[in-house]
Amino acid sequence: MLQNSYFFKSISQKLSSFIQFKASISSLKVVWRKDPNLDEAIENDKQWRLCARVVREVLNEPGQVICVKYLEKRRKRMGLNLSINVFLSRNPGLFDVYSGRIRPKSNLVPFIRPSERVSRYLEMRDLVYRKNEGLIVSKLCKLLMMSRDNVVSSDKLLEVKREFGFPDDFLVNLVPRYPGCFRLVGCPGEGQSYLELVEWNDECAKSVIELRAEEESRKMGVRVRPAFNWKLPPGFFYRKEMREWVRDWMELPYISPYEDASKLDPASGEAEKRMVGVFHELLSLSLYKRITIDVLGKFCEDYSYSNAFSNAFTRHSGLFYVSLKGGVRTAMLREAYKGNELIDRDPLLEINEKFIELLAEGHKQWAENSKLQREMIQKDMESMAMKKTELDLDDNEEC
Repeated sequence: MLQNSYFFKSISQKLSSFIQFKASISSLKVVWRKDPNLDEAIENDKQWRLCARVVREVLNEPGQVICVKYLEKRRKRMGLNLSINVFLSRNPGLFDVYSGRIRPKSNLVPFIRPSERVSRYLEMRDLVYRKNEGLIVSKLCKLLMMSRDNVVSSDKLLEVKREFGFPDDFLVNLVPRYPGCFRLVGCPGEGQSYLELVEWNDECAKSVIELRAEEESRKMGVRVRPAFNWKLPPGFFYRKEMREWVRDWMELPYISPYEDASKLDPASGEAEKRMVGVFHELLSLSLYKRITIDVLGKFCEDYSYSNAFSNAFTRHSGLFYVSLKGGVRTAMLREAYKGNELIDRDPLLEINEKFIELLAEGHKQWAENSKLQREMIQKDMESMAMKKTELDLDDNEEC
């Protein structure tokens, strides 16, 4: 009888805490606020990403060549608001332009192919991938280890390859070289295809938060509890009830994103703690410490978070920021940025940085050519003005 009484009392307490936490979350309203610095960080990447999209379009063509006329028809799909000819003139380092025939005996038309600069860049990119292969394998392991049953659709992984810095061919070239880590089931792009984790790796099962706590423990000589680095941006304030909720929530023990979440009550504070931990880890693994909400939404089932997950980013504004730049919702990790500058640098960023340098060389060449062209026009105008003056003088002398 006493055991039954204790059982019902325990159930009652759990039900009460469940209702209380669920009600507290639903009643909390956090107003979204614009962060100009983090928005600027996204804007700064806009131009080079657009150029990279055009380069990929050409590289994916048979023989890596394409008729300019055909590329012009794809301009809207690529998000390019300039004509291809104007784009080529402003980025002279990307492509070589030559004349060719679409069909035998047809008229000659302009074609483009990757320039020597781009070819050298692609060689450098492959070297960086090889140098950081261990990092790429570790990231893949972590993505699988956080997921339910340690398996993720290969098509989904292909969709996020650029977010995490994976090579285009990682499923066909890298994965088969690590049979002790991964098993690819099915053919990517042909329906049901999955990447499975073969063996659990304890070293990979440590989150950024846990690794940071271990490092601080070594430095201080005392055990440091894993915890989020919560800091609201300047000028951002919470109402009293929100501050109290955050304080109580922060006191809950940290739950690793690599722990089994199947036994957690979906409406509990612990489940919210684990979900936030998953987001923190996913953003930390990404190149720029940011991922669009739409992309994260595709992994709801894989990483066991609810369809209403996006509210967590504004609810935890001390950790995250949701940018609306370009009409796209992008979740960003605040601690990875100082102002508009990314300070948490991923080694694979070297690839993008080299591409930006390549673009800068081309822009410098374009600026110099434009300056010479303006100077020539100015000289021609001055010469014409002098000739006109001389003619006017001759006419006056004749009179």
